[in-house]
Amino acid sequence: MKHLLNLLAAVALLVWGTHLVRTGVLRVFGGNLRKFLARSMRNRFTAALSGIGVTALVQSSTATSLMTSSFVGQGLITLPAALAVMRGADVGTALMSVLFSTDLSWLSPLFIFTGVVFSITRPASAAGRFGRILIGLGLMLLALQLVVQATGPLFDSPAMRAVLVSISSDVLLEITIGAALAVVAYSSLAVVLLVAAMATSAVVPLDVALGLVLGANLGSGVLAVLTTAKSDIAVRQVTVGNLLFKLLGVAVAAPFIGMYLQYVRPYVNGATQLVVLYHLAFNVVVSVGFIFLTGWVADLVKRLLPVPKEGSSTARPQHLDPSALSTPTLAISNAAREALHQADIVETMLIGMLNVIRHNDLKLAEELRKLDDVVDRLYSDIKYYLTKISREALGEEESKRWTDIISFTINMEQVGDIIERVIIDIEDKKIKPQRNFSEAGMAEIVELHERLVSNLRLGMSVFLNGNVRDAQKLLEEKARFRDLERAYASTHLTRLMDRTAPSMETSSLHIDLISDLKRINSHICSIAYPILDSAGALAPSRLRESRLHPIDNP
Repeated sequence: MKHLLNLLAAVALLVWGTHLVRTGVLRVFGGNLRKFLARSMRNRFTAALSGIGVTALVQSSTATSLMTSSFVGQGLITLPAALAVMRGADVGTALMSVLFSTDLSWLSPLFIFTGVVFSITRPASAAGRFGRILIGLGLMLLALQLVVQATGPLFDSPAMRAVLVSISSDVLLEITIGAALAVVAYSSLAVVLLVAAMATSAVVPLDVALGLVLGANLGSGVLAVLTTAKSDIAVRQVTVGNLLFKLLGVAVAAPFIGMYLQYVRPYVNGATQLVVLYHLAFNVVVSVGFIFLTGWVADLVKRLLPVPKEGSSTARPQHLDPSALSTPTLAISNAAREALHQADIVETMLIGMLNVIRHNDLKLAEELRKLDDVVDRLYSDIKYYLTKISREALGEEESKRWTDIISFTINMEQVGDIIERVIIDIEDKKIKPQRNFSEAGMAEIVELHERLVSNLRLGMSVFLNGNVRDAQKLLEEKARFRDLERAYASTHLTRLMDRTAPSMETSSLHIDLISDLKRINSHICSIAYPILDSAGALAPSRLRESRLHPIDNP
């Protein structure tokens, strides 16, 4: 039992080290890696080379798959180019397995010591994040040593050898076990290194080890499909296409395992090198031999998973890239872009609201009310996306931006709700009874509306740029709007005293409308508070209180 626990602990340490390296590289270099990928799509060969380079750094073809599929989902690259990237990604992870199979044990204590020093002394900086990468590399090298040490005593038992003999009789079972291990470990690299270490200790026969390696390659494709199972069709097309390539490669390579051992074994020293070189040879042959099939596979995948035609792209998130979550800085930027998308729809609702008031357009009113559902859905999507970002990986500025985005989206969602209620009131109290505002009353509503649209655009600019002067201007607009609302309420009462017929018919609606417009403006102006607070330009009195209760403040 002790030896089994030692082996499980070593495997867990190997998987954890791989995870630290993958997430660390993505957090430090993720944005640059994505730009490099996006710029390397001139043809299928440069795309494959970029896949090799990115995966060699990230040490995960699955991570590269997620980044690439997100580009397809955003319409930045074509599906054949993405599949070409994945051909290179498989070669990249195989190259890393060859590197780690060499005797680098002397680097393990150096990496761990240096990484811990960087992580402790500068935890929130790029150096601290790079330190976590070094810790991951050191743990991987240490884990490989522990696997070799633990497998010998464990697999000397007769019961375990009987289990291994049963596995060696079925290539399909070996592939299935290897694929399952890769899915569970979330890393085909870790499984290949584990199998190589076990083969070195004579725990598994070489033919079994090679079957497990084929399974690990297949498992990485299955893992990517499972990870993107709930993504858009365009994203899933990449991972499904990559899985088809892996299935084809495994089907072609499996019958030739014996031939590989027969002809290559005499020229390779050691079981470890034999296993990792087989992993490399498999991926090189499949990538080079099948790269000309990317167009054909892309067409097949498009027939299997056709992209549904959509009337409008505004109804779904456009920037919430799941593969960017491992790069918190990039994920925060994506959430901010999506928040501006949400605000654009609110602006459309706000502009359309005046047209409904002026022209009694019931069809437009219905369309605008449906847009509020889109605003609500985007708010939920942005909020859920932000909750999946690791807060521990965020610096002070990024954490503040995280909070600002949440606050902005809440305000936009509430503005959308108010506009929907205003439109319903207009339908019930103006359009259906066929009433009209007085000429003076309509002019007041138009002026307030123009200020609202202007303030919303200014608020979006403040949210995007964080300009303190614009934030102060936006806050000043709150006071001006409040004064206008009071003045127009007073002039409306004057018209009632003068017995103006249209004003008397729409009195309740008019008062409610200008009050709702003031509430909308309060939500818009509250965008300025976080900016002014961070700059120390927010007075610690009434303004700070209004930040907490922007609607209650008159």
